[in-house]
Amino acid sequence: MGKLLIVGTVAFDAIETPFGKTDKILGGAATYIGLSAANFKTESAIVSVVGHDFPEKYLDLLRDKNINLDGLEVVPDGKTFFWRGRYHNDMNTRDTLDTQLNVLADFEPQVPENFKNSEIIMLGNLHPAVQLSVIEQLTDPKLIILDTMNFWMDTTLDLLKEVITKVDVITINDEEARQLSGEYSLVKAARAIHKMGPKYVVIKKGEHGALLFYKDEVFFAPALPLEEVFDPTGAGDTFAGGFSGYLAETQDISFENMKNAIIYGSNLASFCVEKFGTEKMQNLDIVDINQRLKEFRSLTQFEINLT
Repeated sequence: MGKLLIVGTVAFDAIETPFGKTDKILGGAATYIGLSAANFKTESAIVSVVGHDFPEKYLDLLRDKNINLDGLEVVPDGKTFFWRGRYHNDMNTRDTLDTQLNVLADFEPQVPENFKNSEIIMLGNLHPAVQLSVIEQLTDPKLIILDTMNFWMDTTLDLLKEVITKVDVITINDEEARQLSGEYSLVKAARAIHKMGPKYVVIKKGEHGALLFYKDEVFFAPALPLEEVFDPTGAGDTFAGGFSGYLAETQDISFENMKNAIIYGSNLASFCVEKFGTEKMQNLDIVDINQRLKEFRSLTQFEINLT
């Protein structure tokens, strides 16, 4: 059983989709990553920050999933990070209606002593300065995975590029890969990002699956066609949690095993979108997970006769 260190936001979200809207609910990158990774045999810990307004029941939920919260700072006179967004009818595009950094604005991460030797590090979407600070506190990680987004490319590109030089895997969506690399072709984009530092580049394509690039090799994992998608919020983080959780459990970071990790990540992300927020991820059943893995397998297995 490997140790997984998760860095990211623990937050409140308010979400509007064509199917309805929510008030403030549990959200944040680290929350989705943690709930997803909890489906694997691994010791995991979250490094994040919340305010005095963060309910104890949410902390209990994370603890009940055996997630170590020693690195989760509670600021007694601060308010928790809050994001409000509205999705368009295609569910692929969204508008940010409100972002309140609150306690996140002055966050200085502290990695718990017994997790500084974590084998797998999952740096969720956060300010690159926070990600860099965490990297500097680690002893000898086997694999550092970075998730980031176009906001940091727009606002703090130089610092983000410094972080990118220090990681082994980067996970971004296709639009972000094009922006970061300046290349439209995703194959060329991945090659350009490789040169920035990461050995592996994962490009997420939402409902169209995910691509894994390593040297000159490419692996494609489809997304399961779903009858209904209620809320895409957190799907990318859930993917990251499945990906990193599987690698932490198997303690195998070869390209071949990363292919499996991509499938596990895609599988868990397919559950996340079926309910609002983290609702579906809070009570996932291993039987359901395995049944859907069989569906993934049947999507991609075929025999072909070469002439």
